[in-house]
Amino acid sequence: MNNKILLAESSLKRNGFQVKTFQNVQEAKEALMEAIDIDESVALGGSITLYELDIYEDFVKRGNETYWHWKGEDRKRELKKAHTSKVYLTSTNALTLDGKLVNMDGVGNRVSSMFYGHERVYIIAGRNKICKDYEEAKKRIKNIAAPKNAQRLDVNTPCKFTGKCSDCDSPDRICNVEVIIHKNTSGSNINIYLIDEDLGY
Repeated sequence: MNNKILLAESSLKRNGFQVKTFQNVQEAKEALMEAIDIDESVALGGSITLYELDIYEDFVKRGNETYWHWKGEDRKRELKKAHTSKVYLTSTNALTLDGKLVNMDGVGNRVSSMFYGHERVYIIAGRNKICKDYEEAKKRIKNIAAPKNAQRLDVNTPCKFTGKCSDCDSPDRICNVEVIIHKNTSGSNINIYLIDEDLGY
């Protein structure tokens, strides 16, 4: 197991999160399917990591009430239903070796659901998301995650073309909300699955 994963696991646990580590995607998928019952509603936040896990179809096929605005025909309906789901799945833009989750979002639906409104949350992250500290996490978001997402979304922001953040004023800006989860909040049940593979942005 990657040493950075083990260090992050220890720090995240000290900060009150439930943490499990996995050698590969398949192990993590099997654990998720076992942890989430068939009668529980499931929502997925926008995440390339989840797309690479290819788990949406597994929940649908099994019979779970499943919502994902990337897949459903009615995007607004999917987003609305996602707010009331029992279980929420997403990834994180970065996590630090001292056990913090650092995220940037355009609207805030994904980051708010990470810590509020759901009975359980599962945050799945590959080893490439682990950063030394908050400063490195910010650099990762600005120079890796944000430009790649801007290219994927085909928005008109400078980072789409330059590959790095310029703290723009573009109407298409996708970095409007920053959230740092320092510790598992009171009443929340945040589960973090760390995978020893590179996943997502």
